[in-house]
Amino acid sequence: MNTMDLSAWYKPEGGNHSEELGTIHFRIDDQSHLLMEQAEEELLETHAAEKFLPIDMSHMELQMPDASETLEDCQLRVVISRQSGRGQFHIVGHRASDHSLIYSNAVMVDQLG
Repeated sequence: MNTMDLSAWYKPEGGNHSEELGTIHFRIDDQSHLLMEQAEEELLETHAAEKFLPIDMSHMELQMPDASETLEDCQLRVVISRQSGRGQFHIVGHRASDHSLIYSNAVMVDQLG
């Protein structure tokens, strides 16, 4: 498993601006990493903009900045960086308490290796 700490932001439903939320701590399993690598290859081949991968929470540990917060519909969003041409991912979902969009900063997929 790979462990990371990523900065996170939230954008209230209908809001115009995002606000810093804190740090998301997570661990992701090797199978999910493999799925992200496959998504990266698919994006390079098809020139699609992005691919969303649902997170199997039984294979990923996720700790929100406020331990009482939970995310619903949590996914990994994989995109290709325009600068490097390499795959990046970040966590996206909605806060269960108020449906605010929650997302993390992007990380290169190959940093999980």
